[in-house]
Amino acid sequence: MSRTNREIHLVKRPDGPPALDDFKLVEAPLPEIADGQVLIQQLYMSVDPAMRPRLTNGYELGQAMSGGALGRIVQSKTPDFAEGELVRNPLGFREYAVSEGRGLQKLKPEPGIPLTAYMSVLGGTGFTAYGGLLSIGQLKDGEQVFVSTAAGAVGSIAAQIAKIKGCYVIGSTGSDDKAAWLRDEAGLDAVINYKTTPIRQGLKAAAPKGVDVYFDNVGGEHLDAALANMNTLGRVAVCGMISGYNNAGARTPVYNLSNIIYGRINLRGFVATDFMHLRPQFESDMRDWLKTGRIKWRETVLEGIKEAPHAMVGLMQGENIGKMLVKLAD
Repeated sequence: MSRTNREIHLVKRPDGPPALDDFKLVEAPLPEIADGQVLIQQLYMSVDPAMRPRLTNGYELGQAMSGGALGRIVQSKTPDFAEGELVRNPLGFREYAVSEGRGLQKLKPEPGIPLTAYMSVLGGTGFTAYGGLLSIGQLKDGEQVFVSTAAGAVGSIAAQIAKIKGCYVIGSTGSDDKAAWLRDEAGLDAVINYKTTPIRQGLKAAAPKGVDVYFDNVGGEHLDAALANMNTLGRVAVCGMISGYNNAGARTPVYNLSNIIYGRINLRGFVATDFMHLRPQFESDMRDWLKTGRIKWRETVLEGIKEAPHAMVGLMQGENIGKMLVKLAD
């Protein structure tokens, strides 16, 4: 076992999109554990868009950041956890972490399912897509669905769940390569590259029957375009507002808010804890969909803790397809 621990610290608040020099790789002695604690060697850590606002207001400067991770217990001084057990935990952005057990979830992976799946399609990412679409969006079979950032970690799963439910699904993304994957592999009915086609024009052409459910990861112009095309009694499940994360002082206005009134549209933000009662059904459904090949999932994996800042910067620049992960150890 290494006798040192490397961590990623936030050393500067981003002014606009995050930059590599906003972060610093820091080396520290391997922490010692006390009675009631465990030492976790992190195997993978997650990098997610929801981390971006915390760079501006949330993460402490000069201290290790945090985020979702999957690790192995390498030392234990509590009967609650045994050495060798795998645990999902909120202590990413470091190679080793000390915990008293709060927030740790034991994981017993199934044969044939990669560990990274439990960080994405079978983890919080997949669950957010599942509950956001089915519980918050109240999706009905055969409806017209629009998903923004459809090649991202959450959007790609939400779009495919809608296809499984027999819906006509439109996705937006920012590159031709991602658009091709969404059409050819994920099976979406229509895909808009918003960098080459204005999103309002593209959505109007792609949705001749309007939109019943919009799964929103972007806000701004995407939300405005969706509201202009929503059917009566449509639902908007607001998962993220990535268009405003880097430009909090100059967010894109939304002009079609009055359509919420006349279309009797339900627009609701959510977090995954809103539908924890669905977790058992989600795990059953998702395992079945994976085993039968009905869900395709992608991931972008960078190697080594030193690449974590690049993962954060690259995520905000749209470099990833699917889940953005950093591999820390085997």
